Formats: sequence, structure tokens, C-alpha cells
Amino acid sequence: MTMTIGSAPPDLAQPARRRSLIDLVLRVRELAIAAVLILMLGATQLDNGSFLSVQGIKDLLLNAAILVLVATGEAVVVITRNVDLSVGSVLGISAFAAGDFLQGGGNPLLAVLIAVAVGLAFGLLNGLLVSMGQVPALVVTLGTLYIIRGVDSIWVGSREITANALPHSFSAFGYEGASFIPYLVLPAAAVLIAVAYYLRSYRSGRELYALGSSPEAARLAGVPVRKRLLVAYLACGGLAGLAGALYLARFGNVDSGTGTGYELTVVSAVVVGGVAFTGGSGSVYGAALGAVLLTSINSVLPAIGVSSVWELAIDGFLLLAAIAVDRLVALRVARVLRKRAAAARSVGHA
Repeated sequence: MTMTIGSAPPDLAQPARRRSLIDLVLRVRELAIAAVLILMLGATQLDNGSFLSVQGIKDLLLNAAILVLVATGEAVVVITRNVDLSVGSVLGISAFAAGDFLQGGGNPLLAVLIAVAVGLAFGLLNGLLVSMGQVPALVVTLGTLYIIRGVDSIWVGSREITANALPHSFSAFGYEGASFIPYLVLPAAAVLIAVAYYLRSYRSGRELYALGSSPEAARLAGVPVRKRLLVAYLACGGLAGLAGALYLARFGNVDSGTGTGYELTVVSAVVVGGVAFTGGSGSVYGAALGAVLLTSINSVLPAIGVSSVWELAIDGFLLLAAIAVDRLVALRVARVLRKRAAAARSVGHA
């Protein structure tokens, strides 16, 4: 079998075509999510004229900022065809680590760095177990979820950090802003843009997509699989740690239960936002849209007089719908690729 100069190897050509087709569909899906979000907020505003006031918009952005940050890190891992279920626990223990340092008179910036360092440490642990130990990510991160939660419970115990124990400048960052743009959104937006640029503009970022699309083909093409997985988990852990510090600034209240169940919301946001759970497709912008959609639903329901207990049911429905769409897209793309391959063979024989 011959190959022209510059053509993709046969074992990489199929995943590359598959990825480009799915990416096209998912970009359309991101636009659809944005349209649904705009329609939902517009309809709520018509029903409740004060919903999109300056303070209302500010609250929407504040509610979304932390989830956007964690979803960005989770998306990087899911793109590699893996998952991190420990992000909620990492957020909780990082938030308490920062708060414990601050209530002792520590510097706010150093407290943020401590939270990030805690997140990086657990990200490194997850990355080593998944990449070096060859243990399924679902099993590893479910285990570390409980380990971190146990360590958190032993360390924190019945203690609780409140806003009164935090420096005013740190707490103010969690709710102040310029007009309707809260300061808390700025680091989340900066991280989102930086990660999106890295994934699309750097070879190592594109290799994460190749790894998720076809791990075996990526390995044959010379992609350092273990190193890339380690980077993905470090990014996810570090961003969960940063989110813990921002969570502390936003709510000013942290105990041993902080972050419990948060990982399910994060995974839902990522999948609803169009990041394929089978890996190799989607974007962090889509994950951010999914995060904004889920947090907006939580704000919309009380505004229109619907009990917030419906939030989890709606989140679950959206997650199932997103997975169903991903499956249908994968089947459709597979049929298209089979037809193209059959047409190419018939032309070659002719």
C-alpha cells in the first residue's frame, strides 16, 4: 500500500475524518444551546420584568463563574476519553485549605495559590493512577473522591469557616464588580479563553483530541499518551483548586460537606455542552455554555414560580438527552464514513 507525501497514515485518517464531522455537528449544537439559553432568559424576563436587572444579570454570572471554571478543567479530561469524578471533593478541600490559611491572618493571594497547589496535588495523583497504573478513570476518580472526602472530614471535623473570619478584600471579590460584570467572572473567563486557545493552537493541545478520538492510533502516531493524560488531570485538579478559592470568596462559608455532589453537575454541564463522552470532540466553550445553562435553570425556576426541587430532574433529563444526541451523532457519522469508504474503494477499483 502506497501513501502520498503529506497524507495521513491509514490508521489515523479515519479518526481524523470522524472527528471533523462530529466537531461540525457539535459546533451547531453549541449554537443551539446558546439559542435555547437566550430564549429561556428572554421568556423569563417577559414573565418577570426584574429578572434581567443589573443585579439579576450579576447574580446569573456569579452563579455560573465557578461551575464554568471546573467544567473547563473537566472538559479537558473528557476530551481525552476519561473523566474526573473527584472535582467536587477537590473543590471542597481546597476551599477549606485557603480559608484555614486566611483566618490565621494569611495573604489572600497566597491563599489562592495554596488552593491551586492542593488541587494540583490531587490532579497529579489521579493522573499518575490513570496514566501509569492503567486503571480505568471512572474507578480511580471515584476512589479518590471518597479518599479526599474522608481526609476532608477528618481534617475539618465539625469546624466551619465563615465570612467573618476572612479578610474583607477577599470576600468583597466574591460579590463586587463593575456594573453588571462581577470581578469573580474575570478569572473564569481568562482561564476559559486560555485553555480554548491552548487546545486549538498548540500541538500538545491537539494531541489531547487525537488521544480521545483513538488512543491506539494516537500511540502509533507517537503521541506521548501518559504525559498528555497527566497534563489533562493536572489542569483539571488545578482548576478545581482555583474554583475552591473562588467558592470561598463567593459564599464565605466552608465546612466538611462543601462540594458534595458537585461533580455530577460538572459532568452534566460538560456533556450537555457538547463535549462527547466518548472523547475526541467538543470544546471548552461548549462546556461553559452547558454550565451557564444549568445554573441559569436554577435561577429561572424560582423567578417563574416553579419549585427548585425540579432542578435536579431537569439536569438529569438534559444529561440523558445529550448522551442520546451524542450516540445518534456517532452512529450517523459512522454510516457516512462507511459510505465514503465504499465510494473510495469503488473508484480505486475502477
